[in-house]
Order: sequence, then C-alpha cells, then structure tokens
Amino acid sequence: LAGSLTWVSAQQATIGTVAIDGDDIGGVVTSSKGPEAGVWVVAETTELPAKFAKIVVTDDQGRYVLPDLPRANYEVFVRGYGLVDSPRVRTAIGQRLDLKAVVAPDGRAAAQVYPANYWLSLLEIPQGEHPAKEIALETKACFSCHQVGTRITRELTGVGSYASSLEAWDRHVMMGPNGVNMSGVFKGLGAQRKAFADWTDRIAAGAYPEAPPRPTGVERNLVISLWDWALPTSRRSDAAGTDERNPTLNANGLIYGAIQTSDILAVLDPKTNSTTEIKIPSNGPVLDGNTPRSPVWGDEKIWQRQADPRSVVMDSKSRVWVTARIRAPQQQPAFCKDGTTNKFAKYFPLPGPSNRQIQLYDPKSKQFTPIDSCFAADHNMFDEHDALVFGQENAIGWVDTVAFDKTGDGAASQAWCPGVIDTNGDGKISTGWTEPKEPVDPKRDHRIEFGCYSIGISPTDGSIWCSGIEHEDTTLVRIERGANPPLSCKAEVYQPPPSTIPLPYSGGLAVDSHGVVWQNWRGVHEIFSFDRRKCKVLNGPTATGQQCPEGWTVYKKPGPTFKGQPDLSTDMLYLTNIDHHNALGLGEDVVLGGDFNADSFFVLMPEKGQMKALTLRVPYPLGFSPRHVAGRIDDPKAGWKGRGLWSSYSMYTPWHQEGGKGTRPKVVKLQM
Repeated sequence: LAGSLTWVSAQQATIGTVAIDGDDIGGVVTSSKGPEAGVWVVAETTELPAKFAKIVVTDDQGRYVLPDLPRANYEVFVRGYGLVDSPRVRTAIGQRLDLKAVVAPDGRAAAQVYPANYWLSLLEIPQGEHPAKEIALETKACFSCHQVGTRITRELTGVGSYASSLEAWDRHVMMGPNGVNMSGVFKGLGAQRKAFADWTDRIAAGAYPEAPPRPTGVERNLVISLWDWALPTSRRSDAAGTDERNPTLNANGLIYGAIQTSDILAVLDPKTNSTTEIKIPSNGPVLDGNTPRSPVWGDEKIWQRQADPRSVVMDSKSRVWVTARIRAPQQQPAFCKDGTTNKFAKYFPLPGPSNRQIQLYDPKSKQFTPIDSCFAADHNMFDEHDALVFGQENAIGWVDTVAFDKTGDGAASQAWCPGVIDTNGDGKISTGWTEPKEPVDPKRDHRIEFGCYSIGISPTDGSIWCSGIEHEDTTLVRIERGANPPLSCKAEVYQPPPSTIPLPYSGGLAVDSHGVVWQNWRGVHEIFSFDRRKCKVLNGPTATGQQCPEGWTVYKKPGPTFKGQPDLSTDMLYLTNIDHHNALGLGEDVVLGGDFNADSFFVLMPEKGQMKALTLRVPYPLGFSPRHVAGRIDDPKAGWKGRGLWSSYSMYTPWHQEGGKGTRPKVVKLQM
C-alpha cells in the first residue's frame, strides 16, 4: 500500500509539472474523465494589429504549452474529438492555466467540430444513370471552391423555406458568385442529385458521422500559428516567404500571398503581427461582372477583378513573382506565333489564348514590372539556373530571369517546349513527328497532349515533371530541355498500372532529393511515388505510358469514404509538396499532400527505410483548405523555433469557414 501511494504521488507530481517562461501559457487539461490527451488548446487574440491564434496539442497526461506568444491578452479554450468546446478563459502570457475540458453529452454534439469529409461520409450515392465514381468525382470538383460537409453546406444555411430538401438544393446551387457553374454540374447529375437532399434530411433528423482519431505520437508535437489577412471576400491564395531553393533567404521577413479575387498581394509581417494589401495593376478585362444573388452577399459583385492573381514565388533577390493577367487572353503577342522572329514559335507556335501572364514585384522599389508570356502562367518553380518554369496545356515554358534582369526584354527571355516522345529510339527528337491523334509510327517521334497544372523539377538532373488535373487523366510527363532547346527538348510519359487506380483523376506532384516523383490522385485517397531509376524501358515505340509498372508504389491515405463506397474517399488531395530542407522538423524529403476537405495535410515521413503516415490537422477555425506549402528557416541554430512551413486557407468562400460572414482567410505557420 505504501509503495502504491508513493507511485500515485509521483504520477500526480509529473502530471502537474509544466515548465513555462514569460511569453508562454501552459497547464493541464482535464475533464470529468481525467487528463485529456490529444486535444487542442487554442489561444486567440484581437489585441494585435492582425487577429492571431496559436494552437498546440496536449500530451498523454493532458499537459500543454503555448510557446512564444506575442504580448497580448488571450482567450484560451479546448477543442477535441469527443468534447464540445470549453468556455473561453481570458488570460495574460506567462501564466499557468489549467483548463477544464467539456465532455460532449452525445455523439451529435461532439461531431460539430469534425472536419467536413467526415460529415460528407454520411452521403449515400444511389444507383442510377451515373456510376457512383462519376458522382464522387463531380462532388470532389466542388472542393476547389469550398468544402462539402461544412455546416453551411450540410444544413443549407441561408437558403430559405422550400417544399422539399431537393427544391432547396436546386435553389442553393444557383446562388452565389459561382452559381451558374454549380447549378450546371448539379443538374447534370439528374435524379441522383437527390442524394444530397437525402443527406441533408438524415442530418436534420439527427445523423452524425463517426469520430476522427485524435492526434497521436509525433502529431502532438505540432504548433500552429494563424494570422488573419486579405479580405472577407478573398478567395484562393498561395503564400511565399523565401526562395524555396535557399530557405534561409528573407529570414523573419514578410510573407506574400497572391489573392485571386481581390487583385492583391496580401502581406504579413510576422515580427509585428501586422498585415497589409498591395494592389496588383492590370490592363486585363473585368472578370465576373454578372453574379447570381448570394444568400450572404446579395448582389454585391465580390469577385469582380482584373489581375486575377493565382500563384506566387520568391527569387534569390527576395523579389516576388506573381502569375496575373496583364492583358486580355486573346491579345497574344506576335512573337508567340511568328516563326520568322522567334525560334520557339517556329518549332512549336503558341497562338493562345493565354489566361495569365507575369508580374514581378520588387519590395525595395515597391514597383511592379509586367512580363507578357506566350504560355499561360500558373504554378511554377525556379530551377538551379534562375529560370522560372511554368506548366501549361501541352507544353512547358520558362523565363530566364538572369537574361531579363540584363535586358528587360520579356520576349527574348522566355522559351517553351512541347511534349514529344523519342518513339523511334534514336536518342533525339526529329521534326516531322506524328501528332497526338495520329497513330504511333515506330519510325517517327510522337507528340503528346498532356496537362501540366502541377509542376516539379528534379534536383538530380534538372528534368521537369508534369501532372494534369482532368478527371480521366492518369499521366505523368517528364521533359528534358537539353543543351539547345527547343531542338534538344525530349519528353517521356508514364502511367501507373490501371489496376492500381480505382478512380482516375491526377493531381499535384513534387520531386524529392533522389529524383523520385510523388503524385497525388484527387479521385482516390492515395499518393503514388514513381522512381524512374527502376524503369527497364524509357523510350521507343512501346514507351507510350505503360512501359514502367515497376516504377510505381502506392500509399493509401486513411480516412472516411462515401457511405457504402469503400474506394471512394470524401476528401481530396490537391497539391503535393516536399520539405527538402527539414523546415518542418521531421527530416528531409517529407511529403505533404494538402487535404482540401479535411482541414489537414496528409504526410508521408521517411523512417527506417519506410514511409510513415501522419495527419497534421488545423482544427480551428474549421475550413482549412491548403494548396501550396513552403518551408523557411529563420534561424538554423534555434532548433524547431527557427523553422517552419507556411501555408494558407485557400478556399473560394471564406464565409464557409467557421465564423461565417466577415471571416477572413488566414496565413498559417506549422512547426514541430
């Protein structure tokens, strides 16, 4: 008995020990069931120039520390699966704060903080004109604009009263700034669209999903910082704060975000916790002039814009490159298609239209420099020679930024290549190739059509890899530029064995330090790796996609699926990113897939020759939809505190986030 009492006393002392300093808040979270492990503690303040929050996870004994908080008063509360949010407690930094978690009275109350994909798992796809796979794909197409399963979607908030839930849904999808497109897709589902009405009815009657797992192991080491930025109507953003080839550049400096619907660069200063907006100039036409009436914004034309910026990246001089419209898409420059003045146009003309071009922003001069591009600029990466490489449909393009800095000549500084396969196997590409719709001729090379929405550059050989995003797309394309492009450009195409893809729909990609390509699949909850070094056939008449089944490996993401459809996930991996420099703190070559409907990143971490799967979730506010993520190291000697990954809330509809109308998008820093 004495020994038992000694052990209990020691345990109580351990549980009560939480070391904090003057800019921390720490303590223990307990409920009526005892210490609460794997729940989130959120500290939020509006006393800084930008609204700010920090989130951590409790350990096995319910202990937590919110570290290095900016000086302010905070409201602190507990969120966790199996709980309802605890009352907010106001406190200052440097305080020990033990918190009382509130056990949910029932499963439905607990489910209010579950991610959207868990709620969507209650949707049952009926048999009918369209196969279940097609219904799932059309539903996933909605994820690019907003999550499906959030409260505003599952409860049809703001629609009004109708005779049936189906009538309410038919009206619901007609409203808002993307109503015309939504309604067209929804009505195209025919009678099977009633699945959404039935889903809504079941939830109204009390249905709720199973609980997600709480964070475990290293997932509990995650520290999340969030700042409000941009505008309450701002949709879709990328964030950049360093040159991704050199993550110590711009240490502790500004973070820039391209905000598509607001024609701005949103700017965060993490040292002062302040944000600003920089207007991006454009001579392009006004977009989104007609807006169906919105239940949230009425007739206000919230997405009217000209620059329409999409992607942002920082170069080695800390300048910011933004893809944006500087003109009308149809106003394609003559040099893009005139082979008498441009060798690239002679080899493969680009008649247009090109939807976006390039703006270069110099933080020192605070000036924009427009660069007209023949190719449609979107996702991009810098190569080792300071060329900014872009993907597009059926070609890749690049801007030699060194040449542009010397000459200021955008036309002479850009180049592009089509995708032509060395079908005859002679080691080079010869003109007179067969076109995509023509049969493959083993004596001639063959041009392919391909998507290059997501792009990656191999650090081992400089090759460029492309992935499209079409529903039926299953391709991975590799392009060598060679020593004398376009004549030296050469393409390869690869497809995984059909049996490994229950639902096609390619997505993001990235290339690790060994040249292995990681490609996610939007249709299914999977990430594939492709190792070209394993291939027995690289070119020749049989190298049309299926020539290297030995190069592919499949990693399946755990998570919910549509009811009765175990192969049809209710979430969607959007872009794939690789932490090349251990900015997160889990090691190099960690793979992160932004999970658009699940408030999280799906992470594959190399460990003892295997890939360990993790979920890094942003639990507050509900609605985190990550696109790109990039690492920055502010102080290599400061351990985890000197490094982190930067991402953003990137949905079209910030008012679908927890908080509703007036809620702003957020820039997010992840640390381990």
